Amino acid sequence: MKNPTTRLRKPAKPENVSMSIPQRPEDFSLEDGNVPLLAKSTLRNLNGEEIPEFPAFKANDGNDRLATLSSPTTISGWATFKNILGESYTSYLLPFVFLGIIAGRQHWDDSVVFLLNFLAILPLASLLSFATEELANSVGQLLGGLINATFGNAVEMIVGITAVGRGEMNIVQSSMVGSILSGSLLILGCCLTAGGLSKDTVAFNIDVSGILSSLMVVASASLIIPSILDATTPTKWDTEHNSVLNLSRATSVVLLLFYVVYLYFQFKSHAALFVDNSEGDEEEEAKLGPWSASAVLIMATLGVTSCSDYLVDSVDGFVEAWGVSRAFIGLIVVPVIGNAGEFNTAITAATKDSMDLAIGVIVGSTLQIALFVSPFLVMCGWIIGQPMSLRYSTFETVVFFLSVIVMDCLIRGGRSNYYEGFLLIGTYLIIAIAFYIHPDTTN
Repeated sequence: MKNPTTRLRKPAKPENVSMSIPQRPEDFSLEDGNVPLLAKSTLRNLNGEEIPEFPAFKANDGNDRLATLSSPTTISGWATFKNILGESYTSYLLPFVFLGIIAGRQHWDDSVVFLLNFLAILPLASLLSFATEELANSVGQLLGGLINATFGNAVEMIVGITAVGRGEMNIVQSSMVGSILSGSLLILGCCLTAGGLSKDTVAFNIDVSGILSSLMVVASASLIIPSILDATTPTKWDTEHNSVLNLSRATSVVLLLFYVVYLYFQFKSHAALFVDNSEGDEEEEAKLGPWSASAVLIMATLGVTSCSDYLVDSVDGFVEAWGVSRAFIGLIVVPVIGNAGEFNTAITAATKDSMDLAIGVIVGSTLQIALFVSPFLVMCGWIIGQPMSLRYSTFETVVFFLSVIVMDCLIRGGRSNYYEGFLLIGTYLIIAIAFYIHPDTTN
């Protein structure tokens, strides 16, 4: 029986070895001259097959050394470029970015400028969403959540700021309502339809859906109070306009406070509620590094800014040429651009049976529009001297509140099916037709 006090004795380090590499077990010997058992044993798997040794290399003394250190894998520039282009099918529309900028600078026909820049913002919106998610995954949960919250609706914010600066308040107001309509009716309907085609019912987290739907109802109720004041005030336009404008600015301050508390609620105090457990322990491999994601985010933001300038400038010519109302452009056309990233993310999650993620993306984006983007644009108008308010037309107000109530009824129970999704899509199409034939209102 071996002495229990027997210790391993390490041989002296050869003088001509220039690097410190862990040695093999046979390079060690016991004080009694024996070789450790591990040095003579062979590793085998459960089937009895021999497992090959780790690859070795030659040191300066001619002996084999185990290669225990491996160089970190890095994403090459070409791989990064392919990841960016392969992120979405809308990447094939990237050439329209250059065409839209050229058309705007060369003062082509307004209809052509509008269509080219509309097609240009679609891939840029997807790149914004993609870069935001990749950057958020690289900086941690809390900071990543703040980045997602800030840049999640960057397209609506950029287009809205541009339109407010041009004095196109009707388009901005309509686009805010249209973003909420497209999220609560069109995107939610597509998700329920796509996720429910292969099963009887679509289930999602009833706790999260109940909290989000309640927040959305309260936010929308606060958002339309200035419109109710406008509809119920006797007709003295100057006094009424100033009252609605002041109420809109005060309401915007309160809504921004709601949004700050909502961020703390989602990412700090009740963060466990918003964790998607359907994905298991699998983590997606990062496609972009933090620097690459930041570069893509900056370039996409600059592209959206340029294209949105030409898009807003060409609205008048497009309206006259095609005979559509500004309300239709704001409610239907502009939200299609802004919600391209959310639409892609939500539909992909729904087809992969991650309805909690899809519902979270839809309602989270809608809450950002109601609690952050809309009041933020009112404050921007206040700063630059533009009378941007939360006063919507009566038709927009009714449709807006009904869509939020319908969404609340569908997701509060935690279950749905594809037919309810189909009904939501049909309702959105009816609203789109109604605004297409609805004439512009003039003050």
